[in-house]
Amino acid sequence: MENKMILLVEDNPDDEALTLRALKKNNIGNELVIVRDGAEALDFLFGTGAFAGRDPSQLPQVVLLDLKLPKIDGLEVLRRVRENPITQLLPVVILTSSKEEQDMITSYKLGANSYVRKPVDFNQFVTAVRQLGLYWLVLNEAPPR
Repeated sequence: MENKMILLVEDNPDDEALTLRALKKNNIGNELVIVRDGAEALDFLFGTGAFAGRDPSQLPQVVLLDLKLPKIDGLEVLRRVRENPITQLLPVVILTSSKEEQDMITSYKLGANSYVRKPVDFNQFVTAVRQLGLYWLVLNEAPPR
């Protein structure tokens, strides 16, 4: 069975802990790789920098991408993911606390598969993560690699 790894790109330790708790509460036991800025996310996906030697053809099942990131922001990460033939079809879910309509519009223009606003309430967040997990890890048919 193929590895259904999740890549979480999140710089806020509280949001990271919240996401981990929500995944655990929903029994989503997929391998979770956490990177904390946009540059690290791109290095992971393309097997460069700190991740040199990692096989870039081993893509995550889904990327949960925050927008407000240090070094390289989430929109630029998304732009580069979509420009690269290896990653252009990779499912990317924007998971952000941004309430800016422009962020949502730009995310979709750049090819985001989904845009989810982080709810502040933990129970709502658990529900959102359960639905994300069910959809992206179970129901969604990923494009062939």
